[in-house]
Amino acid sequence: MRSFFRIMSVIVSFLLVSLVVCGAGDKENISGKSYVLMEADTCTVIEGSEYSRRLKVGALSKLMSILLIAEDIDSGEFTVNDILTASDSVTGTKGSVIWLESGDKLSVDELLKSVIVGNSNDALTVLAERSAGDIGTFIADMNARAFDLGLKDTYFESPYGYSGEAAYSSAHDIAVICAELSKHDFLTHYFRIWRDFVKNGQVELVNENELSRTYGSHIGFKACHSDECGYCIAEAARGDDGSAFIAVILGDNEAELCFKSSKKLLKKAFNGYKLSLTMFPDEMLAPLRVKNGTESAVEICISRQGKAVVPVGSSELRTKVVIPEYISAPVREGQAVGTAAFYNGDNLVFEADIITKSPVQGLRLPYVIGCLLFKLIEK
Repeated sequence: MRSFFRIMSVIVSFLLVSLVVCGAGDKENISGKSYVLMEADTCTVIEGSEYSRRLKVGALSKLMSILLIAEDIDSGEFTVNDILTASDSVTGTKGSVIWLESGDKLSVDELLKSVIVGNSNDALTVLAERSAGDIGTFIADMNARAFDLGLKDTYFESPYGYSGEAAYSSAHDIAVICAELSKHDFLTHYFRIWRDFVKNGQVELVNENELSRTYGSHIGFKACHSDECGYCIAEAARGDDGSAFIAVILGDNEAELCFKSSKKLLKKAFNGYKLSLTMFPDEMLAPLRVKNGTESAVEICISRQGKAVVPVGSSELRTKVVIPEYISAPVREGQAVGTAAFYNGDNLVFEADIITKSPVQGLRLPYVIGCLLFKLIEK
């Protein structure tokens, strides 16, 4: 095997850091049961405590509901201007409501505002039924989306947040949901609303997340509390350079402490980290030899460039490229033939396939005979 593979290690001057950032300062003293600080674009965990612990998260579950609605809107299933009609399902809705009755008509804009700002469960019922047809199917969609996102510590029983013993999530998984929400730019407007009115001014909405009013860098997402889950917050902010960070705290004892802790975590992220692109030049990869092919070699390149969170003053990045000495034809365009792994110290930052730029056909008898005849004619 040693003769089959060659290992090329190249020191590349990229300011990058591991997908789990290490050695960047002491952890904050957060009083919640668990917390996580995450970069939004790469879902890099900067720091945290018990962030995979399965806990009750209350109305933070609504963030997944909002994500499904946002994805429907961005995919063109419906628009914020569409008018929806409330079904009989809104009758007797528990928890926060805007007092919808069967037959009431509201725009998606007002319904979405009611859910995000006012935590409205009857408004969410109307949106969920428009998205999936019925609440049961919508809950199944929530869990399917959690699976797609790789959320191993999340299970939903309700789109609203109150549920039975089987439902749970974690600080890490809520942060990943927030990272997905941050990709839907039109939502930022709603998450920044502190106080508004719906139903022709008849119903007032007040955001429980006071940072929507007091924190200038705020882009979302939600705060909630209950006897069961304590005080919880999922807060995100964006810096002047476009970088975004997410702080999730679960099970705190005091609302004010929860808000202050989330701001402290985000300040630490902006002061200590930034996002940087990986740039691996194709010129550093020599063509790969091809055996038994119509071409003797094929050009190769890295399949994709990546991003990584950069600690201030981080060391240079070591890149290890592993590719074989040769490959045998036939070769497909875009065929994976090796890997490029980026390391900061011993920490893996980013990994991508090395792929072929073009196809190479295998040698066949007609082709060989043709080549021989051509050489005879040349002579």
